[in-house]
Amino acid sequence: MPSDLNTREQLVHLLRELAVEEGLQETAVTGVRLFRGSQSVPRGPMVYCANIIIVGQGQKRAYLDGQVYQYDPFNYLVSAVPLPAECEAIATPDEPILMVNIDVDMTMVGEMILEMDETLPSGRETPRGISTTPMSDELAGAVIRLLQCLKSPVDCRLLGKQIVREVVYRVLRGEQGGSLRAMASRDDHFPRIARVLKYLHTEYALPISTDDMAKRAAMSSSVFHQHFKLVTASSPLQYLKRIRLDRARSLMIHEGYQAREAALAVGYESPSQFSREFKRLFGRTPLEDTEQMRKLLLPDGAA
Repeated sequence: MPSDLNTREQLVHLLRELAVEEGLQETAVTGVRLFRGSQSVPRGPMVYCANIIIVGQGQKRAYLDGQVYQYDPFNYLVSAVPLPAECEAIATPDEPILMVNIDVDMTMVGEMILEMDETLPSGRETPRGISTTPMSDELAGAVIRLLQCLKSPVDCRLLGKQIVREVVYRVLRGEQGGSLRAMASRDDHFPRIARVLKYLHTEYALPISTDDMAKRAAMSSSVFHQHFKLVTASSPLQYLKRIRLDRARSLMIHEGYQAREAALAVGYESPSQFSREFKRLFGRTPLEDTEQMRKLLLPDGAA
């Protein structure tokens, strides 16, 4: 790599070299994925995972509760919890979106908070689970070292986790590191909501009421509902519906489920209700959406 490149040019250079396949690709460092997207994608529903997204080239926007979160070469995105939102991407084959996604390991975050020996202020407002923050030179430098590490299997094994730790540290020290810091406070509302969200993402097919969720969070129903909406910009039952519909969509696109099978698999008792709510969210019937998404995601026709 030429030595006279500035920080952002180095980032793009490395991502072009490493992110050679369309879509997400795994790396030899656990929890680190690269992404290349050569087509613009219109605004539509998606579920954000708990991760840190650094963009080297291109532009994406997340929409949640009337707020716009733009992430691009100048701003990175942090999603501390899984969040249903809307997203759009701006890209061309000549200038594809190039990104690195880093999973949020809350055990690592908690350990770092303890080592930083910083007292988290009590009584602070529950933060939203998603934010965008201006990219700092320190964070960009850590990401560049991570990308350079990915070029060597030995470096990945010996240095990968350590460099990821530095990236997370830089995010914690950033302007919008509050949601990650809030996760480390066991007595705060945010981590209680986060535990419920984690449960919903694995047990979405079960019949779950708001009262069930509140009990799992050890909160009254009214307080739980209030703080759930602060974190996710959604009511608990709306959130659960979005997770079920998103999972059903994935089952139909990637695993060949029919609409009725997918509906039952994610907890719907009425396939007709599933079809109505699916079309309301995605703008197409389950069959129309599956066919369209397979053309976009699986151009070779693979199931």
